[in-house]
Amino acid sequence: MDLSKENIQAAYRIADKLRQNGHTAYFAGGCVRDFLMNKEPEDVDIATSAHPEQVELLFRKTIPVGKQFGVILVLENNKPFEVATFRTEGGYVDGRHPGHISFSVPEEDARRRDFTVNGLFYDPFSKKILDYVGGQEDLKGKRIRAIGKPEERFAEDKLRLLRAVRFASSLGFEIEPDTWDAVRKNSSVITQVSPERIRDEIVKIFTRPNPARGLDLLSESGLLKEILPEIENMKGVEQSPDYHPEGDVYVHTRLLLEKLDHPSAVLALGALFHDVGKPVTFQIKDGKIRFYEHAPIGGRMTRAIMKRLRFSGDEIDAVVQCVDNHMKFGDVQKMRSGKLKMFVCRPTFETEMELHRIDCASSHGLLDNYYFLKEKLKEYAREELKPKAFLNGHDLMALGMPAGPQMKVLLEDAYLLQLESELKTKEESLEWARKEIKGKCR
Repeated sequence: MDLSKENIQAAYRIADKLRQNGHTAYFAGGCVRDFLMNKEPEDVDIATSAHPEQVELLFRKTIPVGKQFGVILVLENNKPFEVATFRTEGGYVDGRHPGHISFSVPEEDARRRDFTVNGLFYDPFSKKILDYVGGQEDLKGKRIRAIGKPEERFAEDKLRLLRAVRFASSLGFEIEPDTWDAVRKNSSVITQVSPERIRDEIVKIFTRPNPARGLDLLSESGLLKEILPEIENMKGVEQSPDYHPEGDVYVHTRLLLEKLDHPSAVLALGALFHDVGKPVTFQIKDGKIRFYEHAPIGGRMTRAIMKRLRFSGDEIDAVVQCVDNHMKFGDVQKMRSGKLKMFVCRPTFETEMELHRIDCASSHGLLDNYYFLKEKLKEYAREELKPKAFLNGHDLMALGMPAGPQMKVLLEDAYLLQLESELKTKEESLEWARKEIKGKCR
């Protein structure tokens, strides 16, 4: 393991302090797996013989996040590192937390973990791998295998059903047959896991490598119909071959996911949900397949799904904007300039534009609107696209217009004309508004 990386150096200092005070300390879990795969780990966890109280006494800044389970966060350079006492667990009563734990030794600690590739230890002082579960062999064979009996591992923590899919897809591994059979057999119990934990796994599956394979594994395992039935319902929903020669809505969505490259959560979820309204709007009219209003209906469905999974309000609003607006890109060359400027200066526009690109590339392949917008953005680079409006409600009331829906329409019209340079000053805007109000009051 390259100890020159800042996070690994910090973890090394923690492990070294534990060792100097008579305790065993190893790097543990996913960071060891990543090291053996020549990947830089996101986090470095430490497993130790020191009990939680001993860890707290040794380090100045600690957080007892799971002290009852032997887990303490140690802050080094203002970054938290998980330090966990070697332990065994038992008596799971809620499908997540053990009813009791007992502190133990590395061999037993490895056997209570989820998958063999996550059950490895690394001694940073002797620079040796400690493998009590066959993790190195499964890494070489690119297999996700439950440690011990799969049924028991999944009964202990049902989120492991989703984690199996996540590791298999993001690492490009296969799920070992007995483990896969247990995932499929137990897929229905995933609903017993909290929405927040399911949400976090979904985000990881679709923002990390191979999200399309993640979708397939979710569907083939039976997990998709439990956590995202709206996506499973896309299967078999035909589309017009003129615009979608690739196939049904599920196939189209899968192709979008294939084109994602380390996306933000908003883009990944926008791609996943952009056509979620199609199954419920499918109809055949005049011999042609139609999906009238599928974008706004899909936006409402997306909001409901994301609320169900406890996403934040800001995340929900951003993804819903992507779904609501994805069909509007087909009209950008017809928009009056003021409308277009308002369209491109919205906070989610760049994400929506990338969604539009991969949407087209996954269907008819026409990118004329995308390149039109690219040129417009160059043109607009010299302009202030969101200037302060010349007029406000007080101005219109001073001209005799009562507050209400008509005022909102008039203010929007005035702002569009301002963006189009038809109204260049506040005085011109007031004169225009005076004439408009007079005309409406006749």
